[in-house]
Amino acid sequence: QVQLVESGGGLVQAGGSLRLSCAASGRTFSSYVMGWFRQAPGKEREFVAAISRNGGRTYYAESVEGRFTISRDNAKNETRLQMNLLKPEDTAVYYCAAQYDESGFFTLKPAGFGSWGQGAQVTVSS
Repeated sequence: QVQLVESGGGLVQAGGSLRLSCAASGRTFSSYVMGWFRQAPGKEREFVAAISRNGGRTYYAESVEGRFTISRDNAKNETRLQMNLLKPEDTAVYYCAAQYDESGFFTLKPAGFGSWGQGAQVTVSS
């Protein structure tokens, strides 16, 4: 188990940038694949980005590819989502999530992530 606390949500103009941070408790942060998901009103929760345990591999939804960057610092127990060139359609509640991975095999589906942050509202205005 790992506890996740998000910060950095807010309101930004279209084309602007915003950074979300996710701080994890405990000393086994490097055992978890970290991911970001988002949910807009009336829509299902969707995958945004994920990063492997050592940061060597990253995964992005097509809708954010080239604009968002996920990163992690295992020494600080932190993962971040840098969002650039934001669009109004990026407006959603963003959730940090953790998936314990001891084998190197993991899923990018929400059901595979057992720990979730409280959510951070990101609003992008036109």
